[in-house]
Amino acid sequence: MEKNRSTVQPNKQQILNRLKRIEGQVRGIHKMVEDDRYCVDILNQIAAVQAAVNKVSIGLMEDHTHHCVANAIKNNDGEVAIKELTDVMKKMVK
Repeated sequence: MEKNRSTVQPNKQQILNRLKRIEGQVRGIHKMVEDDRYCVDILNQIAAVQAAVNKVSIGLMEDHTHHCVANAIKNNDGEVAIKELTDVMKKMVK
């Protein structure tokens, strides 16, 4: 499927804000390790980052499905778009 590079993310600012928060959380984890913080506290923060990344991924997948995949189906290119989506979903659940 040819990707439309000019597609605008409908929730772009929300995604960017979440990614900035995740970036800050990762920096915090880095500092926790440098400061020899308790392992369980670090692991809890890592779990929070993983959950936040998953939330961003699901949001992007929803946007992609509602816009790109739906448009591909309307343009009779749905099979390719669906395969692309299922392939990326398989990567995410590994």
